[in-house]
Amino acid sequence: MGKTDTEKKYMKQLDKYKKTSRQNIPVKRKAGFEKKHVLWGIFITCVSFALSMLVLFASSGLLGSAQPVFAFIVVLVIIVAGVVFDVIGIAVTAADETPFHSMASKKIKGARQSLVLLRNAPRVSSFCNDVIGDICSVVSGVAATSIVYKVFATSGNISVIETITGALIAAFTVGGKAFAKNIGMNNSNYIVFWVGRFLSCFSFGKRKKGQGCSG
Repeated sequence: MGKTDTEKKYMKQLDKYKKTSRQNIPVKRKAGFEKKHVLWGIFITCVSFALSMLVLFASSGLLGSAQPVFAFIVVLVIIVAGVVFDVIGIAVTAADETPFHSMASKKIKGARQSLVLLRNAPRVSSFCNDVIGDICSVVSGVAATSIVYKVFATSGNISVIETITGALIAAFTVGGKAFAKNIGMNNSNYIVFWVGRFLSCFSFGKRKKGQGCSG
């Protein structure tokens, strides 16, 4: 049975729409991966593995003999560290280079380091948000497990307690990063400047004799 006039008209309009859509796409997709991006991905994977192993071994040894109160403080510090690095990663991607060029021309401390961060924003963001963020999440989970098994080792509901503790840590981590996103977006230039100012303390080659970090 042949197609009705309505179906033919519909198919004709559909073909016309598809053809127009393909021709009017305002952006183009790049094919493949650049070599530097592949190398960066391999490098950051190796760094993540090495840092994770190092931090997990250190935290396991430290928390294994630590008092529950100290272990709890360590968990809070790790969560806060993850949130702080998340703020930095977001700020670097949202900040504007323009004011930092002006500050660098005036030799303001930290401006040059801030520009380096901004020019490497994808890598800095990946390191802060992905590498440090994921490591902090894993280590906080290990620390929480250590606390649970040390405090509630004789409890018959230890699996329930462990689940609740893990859920609370996840909630604090996700909630903290939700606040961090707004802070990083709204104060991006300010945050990047102070990170650059902090990094300038370690730029020994450019520091004048007797110049400290408070200049």
